[in-house]
Amino acid sequence: MEKSLDCDEQQLKKIVDNYLTDNPDYIKCWLANNVNLDQAEPWIESLKQMTTKSDQIEQEKTKVKEKVYHEKQDSLSCENEEISSISGDENVTKLPVKDEDDSLLAESYIEMSKHGRNSVTSELFQDILEGTRKSHRPSLNISEADQLSRNELREQLRNLSEEDLLMELIRDISNELDINTLCHKILVNVCILINSDRGSLFLARGSREKRYLVPKLFDVTPSSILEDALQAAEQYSKISPIPFGLGIAGYVAQHKTFINLKNAYEDHRFNKEVDSVTGYRTKSILCLPILNGRGDVIGVAQCINKLPDGSGFSQQDVEDFKKYLTFCGIGIQNAQLFELSVQEYKRNQLLLSLARSIFEENSSLETLINKIMIQAQGLLPCERSRVYLIDIDSQDEKNQNFSSIFESQSGEENATKLMYNETNNSFRSHDIYGKLAHNVLLSGQTSNRNCIKNCDDYMEIDSLDGAFITQQFRGAKSILSIPILNCNGIVIGVAQMINKTNGDLFSDVDISTLEAFSIFCGLGIHKTQMYEKAVKLMAKQKVALEVLSYHASSTIEEAANLIDMKVESVEYYGLMSFDFNDFNLSEMDTCLATLRIFMELTLINRFHIPYKVLCRWLLSVKKNYRPVIYHNWRHSFNVTQTMFAILTIGGMSKIMSELDSLALIVACLCHDLDHRGTNNSFQSKIDSPLATLYSTSTMEHHHFDQCIMILNSEGNNILQELSPEEYKSVINMIESCILSTDLAQYFNKRSKFQELISSGNTDWTGSNKMILAANSSTRC
Repeated sequence: MEKSLDCDEQQLKKIVDNYLTDNPDYIKCWLANNVNLDQAEPWIESLKQMTTKSDQIEQEKTKVKEKVYHEKQDSLSCENEEISSISGDENVTKLPVKDEDDSLLAESYIEMSKHGRNSVTSELFQDILEGTRKSHRPSLNISEADQLSRNELREQLRNLSEEDLLMELIRDISNELDINTLCHKILVNVCILINSDRGSLFLARGSREKRYLVPKLFDVTPSSILEDALQAAEQYSKISPIPFGLGIAGYVAQHKTFINLKNAYEDHRFNKEVDSVTGYRTKSILCLPILNGRGDVIGVAQCINKLPDGSGFSQQDVEDFKKYLTFCGIGIQNAQLFELSVQEYKRNQLLLSLARSIFEENSSLETLINKIMIQAQGLLPCERSRVYLIDIDSQDEKNQNFSSIFESQSGEENATKLMYNETNNSFRSHDIYGKLAHNVLLSGQTSNRNCIKNCDDYMEIDSLDGAFITQQFRGAKSILSIPILNCNGIVIGVAQMINKTNGDLFSDVDISTLEAFSIFCGLGIHKTQMYEKAVKLMAKQKVALEVLSYHASSTIEEAANLIDMKVESVEYYGLMSFDFNDFNLSEMDTCLATLRIFMELTLINRFHIPYKVLCRWLLSVKKNYRPVIYHNWRHSFNVTQTMFAILTIGGMSKIMSELDSLALIVACLCHDLDHRGTNNSFQSKIDSPLATLYSTSTMEHHHFDQCIMILNSEGNNILQELSPEEYKSVINMIESCILSTDLAQYFNKRSKFQELISSGNTDWTGSNKMILAANSSTRC
């Protein structure tokens, strides 16, 4: 029964609440009729307190939001970087949430981290590029309107814990990328830190072999401003550089140590003339090196006269100075690197915009020229532009003419190729543009000076026949012609711009722009011309190789004669002996004996070598040996017989597979193909084409290439039945064995072979097998 009453009461209360919420006017009427003033006063007071507390909460939330926003905008601090370094919703670092206000703070950071990282960084970089970046906040976040006194600021630093001090220094340095501002802040802050009257900073320059110091900022006081310090620094710009080891700063830089002098005049390294010129009395000096992350000296910081009485700096001052300069070195190094990156960025943007489209085209010169014309119109808008190309195949270098002209009109998408109609490629008398371009061509060939022609309306053109711009050519208000040079500085054409679209004459900036553009035009044109030449040369080479292969290969008739001959036994030729000699064998007998070696090792049946192909290949190999005294066909035959003896009576066939035996026999037969009777040193000294083609193991590489050429010739491929894996294995061993006949490689592999033997290693697989094969073929 009680539960039922409670339920009825709750339902009734809910009904009343809903009614009062929906009818606020009824509340006013009911209060006016049923409540007196004494009853209402406690309610009114309670409502006031609730409203005040609610307003305070809202104000606190607003302050937190504003604080977070301004901190984010004013300083790219280390804490903010940790949050905003990762872009993307799912990767944003979330801050720990303690209560409602902390939750709001965390959400604000996260929201700005999602959208502000890239834009802030991009804007910062663009401001620096455009030179519009505002100066940063003063050191320690103190506004200019409310500067603390020296003692208060020093005391504030002293009261910071070591961790807070380091974080403040990191924040102060990491935010500054301008080298001038950074150096000024370093000196101001360190003077405050160790209570110094003034300070100076030197930056290291020069190569590692010849390092020196140059003054960056001189006599900076804690109250000085950057502009005054930079103006004062201009007076010291003419001071000679200070070599490492000279004077106090030079000594500190050379020895990477500090100098703490209580009386500077007692030290012989101090230059007293500085005080006599400036009128300033130097008493105490504290000088320390500034090192980068690798420990290299990148500068020297020097503080003068300990305040208030000029007494010496304490050991604590030295320690504080060292800690500070640790982060200063990082800041200076970063600022210098950033300065270099900005310079490179500007330069690369220019070069890339000029070169991107030019170097995309290799195959067609006309397509490349068309891209060049379009790019030229974008860089320097003109009514008309031309590119003149000379005949690179012309033998008369002193009297060259243009082989082709390309012209592009403003608004046209494609350039037009102009042709000559008269004899000797002479220019038509009315083509004043061509006359001017030809004059530039001749000037560029004789001298790189004064070969740029920038002609205004009615201006005399210094052409070959002294022609003038007459009334009929007054449409040419201005003509700018610049020679196009290849990478060797040789004129290969002329770039010409006619009449700027805005009606102005060509300025020095336009000339510089077209000069830079002509450099890339020259590189692109030269590269494409060389590509076209290379294509023609490759075609010629292919034809030459086909002819060479035909004449280097034995004929079918010669192979047929060898096929019909009887191959005697091993004993008949005496092949099973290390005392073998070929004196009693004729040229044809050596071929038959070689066939017997293939038969005895069962290579013909094992690898399905067609007998006709084997005979023709063998005769082709013999044909490609020159009749030199030693490295001839007989020599290769003797080497092959020795390898056969090693494999059989020497027992190496137990280690080597049949595939390895095939590779060894082929390598021995081909290891001196087309030998000229001279060594590698001789080929290098006479600058032979072979030495140009192969930088190392010249003749050995040539022997191997000849071997491959014969195998690839029609009717000579004895490896045609091998699988791809077997073919690759055989070719690798053939190459290794032939290249090992170079003494430079032989001695290297011999030492490895001796180490294997001395160690008692009996594993002749993998790389050990290749070493064994190379040494065995070389010893033959």
